[in-house]
Amino acid sequence: MASVTVRLPENIVHKIDINAHTLHMTRSEYIKKAILDMNHEIQERERKRKLVKASQRVREESMRINAEFAPIENDPKA
Repeated sequence: MASVTVRLPENIVHKIDINAHTLHMTRSEYIKKAILDMNHEIQERERKRKLVKASQRVREESMRINAEFAPIENDPKA
């Protein structure tokens, strides 16, 4: 496992220590969980962005297809 050194202001380290203690975790466990949670959040945002983009493409294609059918639906001879 790799080791990472991070410099943080004392007030942030103090808050980390308080929160870690409240959750019965070590400082290291708390920071690791925070990083994992942030990584997960970023992955979820990217997944949602891709879904929105794909949905928009599907919507545009559906609108084009609907436009092709519109004249047929309104044609009494069809």
